[in-house]
Amino acid sequence: MNKEVQVTNNNDLQERKNKVFARGQGNAYPVYIKEAKNSEVWDVEGNRLIDFGTGIAVCNTGHSHPKIIEAVKAQIENFSHTCFTVTPYEVGVELAEKLTKVAPGETEKKAMFVTTGAEAVENCVKIARAHTGRRGIIAFNGGFHGRTNMTMALTGKTMPYKKGFGPFPAEIYHLPYPTSFNGTSVKDTLTALKNLFKVDILAEDVAAIIIEPIQGEGGFYQTPVELLQELRKICDENGIVLIIDEIQTGFARTGKMFNIEYAGIEPDLMTMAKGIAGGYPLSGVVGKAEIMDSAIPGGLGGTYGGSPVGCAAGLAVLEIIEEEDLINRANQIGDIFNKRLNELKAQFPDLICDVRNKGAMIALELMKDGDFEKPNAELTKALTAKATEYGLILLSCGFNSNVIRFLPALTISDEIVNEGLDKFQELFKDVVKN
Repeated sequence: MNKEVQVTNNNDLQERKNKVFARGQGNAYPVYIKEAKNSEVWDVEGNRLIDFGTGIAVCNTGHSHPKIIEAVKAQIENFSHTCFTVTPYEVGVELAEKLTKVAPGETEKKAMFVTTGAEAVENCVKIARAHTGRRGIIAFNGGFHGRTNMTMALTGKTMPYKKGFGPFPAEIYHLPYPTSFNGTSVKDTLTALKNLFKVDILAEDVAAIIIEPIQGEGGFYQTPVELLQELRKICDENGIVLIIDEIQTGFARTGKMFNIEYAGIEPDLMTMAKGIAGGYPLSGVVGKAEIMDSAIPGGLGGTYGGSPVGCAAGLAVLEIIEEEDLINRANQIGDIFNKRLNELKAQFPDLICDVRNKGAMIALELMKDGDFEKPNAELTKALTAKATEYGLILLSCGFNSNVIRFLPALTISDEIVNEGLDKFQELFKDVVKN
């Protein structure tokens, strides 16, 4: 007797998932991926989708890049884990050597590896406090640094990241973040910092200031170069560690290896994750050697930190970025998006208030009635909800949940970029019409 063939579909998988996964670990789409190649994915029902999210800026080198697959297979054939803090391995040393060379600035660098972006941020806080002997950490409104207890405290947005999870660590302070849409200038931010030093915590008690050079979850707002340069001066004058969070902006995403290069300053510590290893769990901190060495032996690390498989993938990523000139490619992709999205803005001037990009980190901000002070979260939600019907994977973000963010693979072809943008234009018109 032949067994009945069970056909797997998205709805059935979503029902199964809902029964066994915690509600808090939700998913944007009830779409279950079976295969992914470069900038395209196929679900279990055979539907093809153009991926404009790349796992939230993780697969900068595209899905299943042959070079990464080859590197990972070769590593697994040797071994998959020994724990770097027990019996280390050359692939980890080699990746650290290369990352300390490509990190911006002339100061001697050292590195450490962990597994997630949040871990990288947490270790920056530990290193900064060990180095300075101080307690305070300053972050920014709208910033996102992770979902652990410490990184939730640093994150400058309550919903959905903080609801129901307090209390959070003390000695965390937030400053207003300057954008043209919230009416805050660089001068306002710096004035708030001076007031913070007078009112809440002395500069001499601050261990670190942490900032994203482009806010990720906050809405893809570019931190003004003037502010980054002033923060560098203030930190130098007061012995404060400057932490640059490059988790979403790093590895060629914004048309530089790291976005902070646009500001021409050297971070004291820099977080790396997402695009570092082409989809394999790996993150790291790279910073000035003197600061990095402040923690005592055993103070940093983790069981899976610096996975040999992740490190092998990371080495392949660096080779791909160089061989395929992905830094320049990011700018080319950004130019196409910028042109096409601005054409759409011209058709819908009352709904689209801004198109902005740095390389292939692209945002479309939505408003109501031509008033940028009325963020259109409803339209944003409708666009992302309906995206898969048009063969797209889209992500949203923003302090007011009114930004569509585009994070295509840097290996995507012009043909698929334009096909995806054609689909997005159709989607936009359909949603607005209805």
